[in-house]
Amino acid sequence: MKSILIIGLGDFGHYLCRDLAGLKNEIMVVDQDETALEDLLDLVSDSLIADCTRESVLKKIGVDNFDICFVCISGNFQSSLEITSLLKDLGAKYVVSMVRSEVHAKFLLRNGADEVIHPNRGAAMRAAVKYNNDHIFDYIDLKDGYSIYEITPLREWTDKTILKSDIRARHDMYIIGIISPDGRTNFMPDPQTIIHEGDHLMVLAHRETVDRLMKKLR
Repeated sequence: MKSILIIGLGDFGHYLCRDLAGLKNEIMVVDQDETALEDLLDLVSDSLIADCTRESVLKKIGVDNFDICFVCISGNFQSSLEITSLLKDLGAKYVVSMVRSEVHAKFLLRNGADEVIHPNRGAAMRAAVKYNNDHIFDYIDLKDGYSIYEITPLREWTDKTILKSDIRARHDMYIIGIISPDGRTNFMPDPQTIIHEGDHLMVLAHRETVDRLMKKLR
């Protein structure tokens, strides 16, 4: 479970809040519009009606206490930029800001954002899964509970071949790629390929399988 602050509750902020709440995170939401908060109050641990472009508001919230701060301001880039910059100045650990263009992305990354997200429904769920766990780096939803994940290998798998680690038989998980620390990807690796510490595994697996394995890495 992570402590998460979401500023801005348009469509993307709503989707993100619901998906993160479904993953059992502790969430605080903030928006200037009271009606934007109403349908989320049962899902969050705290809420606030306020203008986060005011430094005093962010100081009151205590943004440095959250694992991740999301800035989901959709209609006012100036406000998004100001809030993103203020969050970092006030000690926010990790700031993820929503963007609608590559130009906006460049400005936000230069002014405090650690990452940016282009908004849509799929992006909200993808972000929720990714930021919910430090060992999931990417995620593509498929169907019937199955997805493709980019994950950290368990320690018991490292320095062994794919065949010897017996991942497929023991966990019903299929390795479809190995990403090395230098960014190179070995797609459909041979069973004799060795899994090294620092590698990321691209796996096809059911959500319950991944949830179970990720608990071993926390």
